[in-house]
Amino acid sequence: QVQLVESGGKLVQAGGSLRLSCAASGRTFSSYAMGWFRQAPGKEREVVAVIGWSSGSTYYADSVKGRFTVSRDNAKNTLYLQMSGLKPEDTAVYYCAAGRLMAVRDDLYNYWGQGTQVTVSS
Repeated sequence: QVQLVESGGKLVQAGGSLRLSCAASGRTFSSYAMGWFRQAPGKEREVVAVIGWSSGSTYYADSVKGRFTVSRDNAKNTLYLQMSGLKPEDTAVYYCAAGRLMAVRDDLYNYWGQGTQVTVSS
């Protein structure tokens, strides 16, 4: 069982930066692949970035590649998403998720946080 709590979302101006955190409970955090997903109003949830167990493998959606960086600190049971060059279209609720496989499909993740709102003003 893993419980996830996101934090760091807020209102920022376009071009700004923000770092999201996802704190995980439990002693098995390092055994899970982790993902960041987002859902904008009226749109389906989409993958943003995914990271493997040991940080050796990452995946980014084309829309965020070069602007966002996913990382994890297994000693602190924490997942991060560093976002820069933010655009109004990045506005969404951002969720972290834990799963046994590194995947882009959200239905392959077993545990989810409650989400944190990121709003980018133009």
